[in-house]
Amino acid sequence: MGRGYLHNSQGRIMRIFALIDCNNFYASCERLFRPALKNSPVVVLSNNDGCVIARSQEAKDVGVPMAAPAFKYKDFFLKNNVHVFSSNYALYGDLSQRVASTLYTFTPEMEVYSIDESFLEFPEHKADELLKIGMEIRNKVFKWTGIPVSVGFGPTKTLAKAANRFAKKENRTNGVFSLCKGVDIDELLDKVPVTDVWGIGRRHGKKLIDRQVTTARLFKDLPDLWIKKNMAVTGLHTALELRGTPCFSLEDAPPPKKTISTSRSFGRPVSALPELEESVAAYVSRAAEKLRGQNSLAGGVMVYLTTNRHNTQPQYSNTATRMFPVATDYTPEIISAAIKGIRSIYKEGYKFKKTKVVLLELSHKYNRQANLLELDDKAGKEKKKSLMKLLDTANKRFGRQTLNYASEGISQLWKMNRNFKSPDYTTNWHELPEIK
Repeated sequence: MGRGYLHNSQGRIMRIFALIDCNNFYASCERLFRPALKNSPVVVLSNNDGCVIARSQEAKDVGVPMAAPAFKYKDFFLKNNVHVFSSNYALYGDLSQRVASTLYTFTPEMEVYSIDESFLEFPEHKADELLKIGMEIRNKVFKWTGIPVSVGFGPTKTLAKAANRFAKKENRTNGVFSLCKGVDIDELLDKVPVTDVWGIGRRHGKKLIDRQVTTARLFKDLPDLWIKKNMAVTGLHTALELRGTPCFSLEDAPPPKKTISTSRSFGRPVSALPELEESVAAYVSRAAEKLRGQNSLAGGVMVYLTTNRHNTQPQYSNTATRMFPVATDYTPEIISAAIKGIRSIYKEGYKFKKTKVVLLELSHKYNRQANLLELDDKAGKEKKKSLMKLLDTANKRFGRQTLNYASEGISQLWKMNRNFKSPDYTTNWHELPEIK
């Protein structure tokens, strides 16, 4: 057994972490409203339908590699009856929230780590109770959301992550695995490649492999001084966690972002300034929605414009930054500044691949300092606040872009390709699934 596991006098482990990971999440979301695809290979493509970013187990089994270019595998997909979908982030985000809401019914001590992973922390539990709790989590999440999950338990977050790996890869586990009691931790960590250890990135992983440290067990048994010297305190904390000593606590909420950016490659080359202005306005609208969602204000906005550096045509890229007299979350004001920025750097004769918007110098809205003109226009300030609240509420309730700005355009021919996109089943009233 590993060292440092904390038990009380009744033999209960005093601190339990669980990692819940949605299985093949994007593919599972696409299958949810298409039961006929249950045992069929499914892949989801990146922006502009470029390459494979998610695969069902069946797709993995027929040999679809991660990052496979869609255009090169077109015939392969047809031959192997692989069902292809464009990425639908509105659907995935909504189902992710539903999974998180279900997990919250087990304990309020939860950290949403990513769109398809969450950590839970439980108070005292007998180790032999954990498998039962894990099955309850799996069954309830599937019943309430239709998304299959795997559950891993451990006395630390890093060991819970490792346990989840076994829950997913070992059929005998039925999707639940615990590294808290009754298993040989060292023997199991011998089966975990060091590059798969949570917290060990590519750079440190290469350094460890060059030193013949190829497994999680070999890493955790390294001298503390060597780890701290070569991987800093974070690396040492990871090793301690593998030994059973908790070093990482749950993060109740992610810290507010210091910048917010929105960008997409165009579905086709764009040369006309009006289309570039539309894209910038649309990206500002989305970024400002995120800004208000974290109760922040932007001190400025940067716009970025670039051609496709991968082709042989004339190249050009540039940025422009506009700062606000007073930090703001008012979308029309940010759009106006961003459009002025794109106009200042636009050049004719180029085929542009992408624009990008970055909101800068973010601050909490309650720390906002008004200027003298605003103090004399309280009614105007309240009107802007009410308008943004109405906009966000409508788009959240009836689907994104239910209300938008004229400057975003209507046809938006520049938008990225999503030729295989599924309907927004859960976020758009006009695309609700029909029962026949």
